[in-house]
Order: sequence, then C-alpha cells, then structure tokens
Amino acid sequence: MGPTGAGKTALALWLAERLPIEIVSVDSALVYRGMDIGTAKPDPGARRRVPHHLIDLCRPDEPYSVARFCSDAAAAVADIESRGRVPLLVGGTGLYLRRFETGIADMPPVPADVHAQLQAALAEAGAPALHARLAAVDADSAARIHPHDPQRILRALGIFEASGRPMSAFLAAAPPSLARRFRKWVLAPPVRDGLRGLWAARFHQMLDRGLVNEVARLRATAGLSLACPALRAVGYREVWGYLDGELDAAAMVERSITATAQYAKRQYTWFRAEDSAVWLDPAVPSTREILITAMSDAANRVPD
Repeated sequence: MGPTGAGKTALALWLAERLPIEIVSVDSALVYRGMDIGTAKPDPGARRRVPHHLIDLCRPDEPYSVARFCSDAAAAVADIESRGRVPLLVGGTGLYLRRFETGIADMPPVPADVHAQLQAALAEAGAPALHARLAAVDADSAARIHPHDPQRILRALGIFEASGRPMSAFLAAAPPSLARRFRKWVLAPPVRDGLRGLWAARFHQMLDRGLVNEVARLRATAGLSLACPALRAVGYREVWGYLDGELDAAAMVERSITATAQYAKRQYTWFRAEDSAVWLDPAVPSTREILITAMSDAANRVPD
C-alpha cells in the first residue's frame, strides 16, 4: 500500500514476474470500466503477463461498496491460494484493506425514502452541514469522515436514521473476516513533498494519453453525473469542469495536481495508523530485496 504515484504497481509487477504471485487490486477506482487513463490502471500487456483481480468489475454509474470489496477480495484470495499461488494485495484505498483484514459489520439497509430525504438535505444545506448533523449523533464516524465527503456522510446518517444506532456501533461489533494477519508494507517516500513533481509529470502524461477524451466519453454516458462515487477519483471532476467551461486548461491542471496532493496527504495519515506496517522508501535499492525475500518466503510456505 502507499500514496498515489509512489510506484506500487511497478514494484508489484516486478515481483510478480519473478515469483508465483497474483495481484489483487485494493483501489476503489480501478473497479470501474472505462476509467483507465485517469486511474493509472495497469495496461492490457501487464495484465496479460501477470494475473490481476478486482479490476473492471462494474460500470461507473454503479455503486461499489466496502462490503462488496471484502466479498470479492475474499473470493479472489481463496482462488489464488487454491492454485498454490500467493495473493499480493496492492493499492492505496486504506479503508478497503482495513475492513478486509478486521472484518466488516452487517449494516442495516437504508430505506429509499430515508436516502431521498438525506439527498434533499445535502442539496439544500451542503456536506459540511450534514457532517455537523452526523457529529451530533455519531461522533466517532464524524471524526473519521471528511466534512466534504458527501457519500460517506450520507451513508452514516442513513444508517443512524434507519436503525437509531450509530454506524460506529455496528463497526465496533464487526467480526474478523480472515483467520490470519497480513504482512503489510507501505511504499512511500519519507517526505511526501518530493512527490509533487512526480504527480505533475504523471498528470501531464495522462493528458497526453487522452484523459480529456476519456472524460468526454464518460460525460456522454447515460445516467452518469458528478454525483456518482466513481467520479470522486482525482482528476476526473477537474477535467469534467474543464469540459463544462468552468475551468481553463491551466486551472484544470493545477487543481488536479493539488487534489492529488490532498489525497496523498490523507493516505499518509491513514497508513501511519496501520498496525505493524513496515515503511519502505521506493527510491532505496534495498526495498526490492526486502520485498522479494519476504514474498519468496511466503511462496515457499504455500502448500502444493
């Protein structure tokens, strides 16, 4: 795991080309079909060389939840291990990994009328106001949900409105999903400031590869709008605004790079709280040796 742009995919491919490894994506954006350039999705050649799981599972207008990820990841891990190979979970969506490791609670359904009422309140008052409302009934959930994350705010409020119990209470009662602990590595430079130039270069490469056209195709998709969770992926909302004429090209680029930096900051904060994770600097040559030694050990322990 690690922040965006740290080199997780390249290192995972390097490992998988030397060991009996299959990659399980832990990325909330890679599950969506048609979102390839802006998500830095592994190209078809890489996916032919190395088996990848949990990529291109649904349309951008379909919801994809943490619970579904846990189910899909459990099935992928079981399949990989049944063939005597090693699953390597790779990605930057920390919530997915944590819930897969610790278990996910059985949440109550949110009735359609409750969801509609909350959507109307969001449209009228905005996400920060609903976040304050959440803090009054579920302080723990409000503390871990950003005030400008409407999807998760609505989810937590919906669960409270539907059940009368805070979502944090359901999470606290979650059973473990796996009977073992993970070996965890965070691939990240010790200081994130040095990544900004890399993020800028990568975004310009995405533009050169056709990111604007990719977003234009998404805009033409029936039923797809900026309200869809898929379009929270960094860069897509900014390019959408450019195509709407709300941003010029320079502002679109600058906002996308800034949004990437803000996302990476949240990732650093999240991964620093990961229990037993080993931090590795991708620029240090010994990082590859540390990982290949650890993964070789894992491969040797997989039963035939």
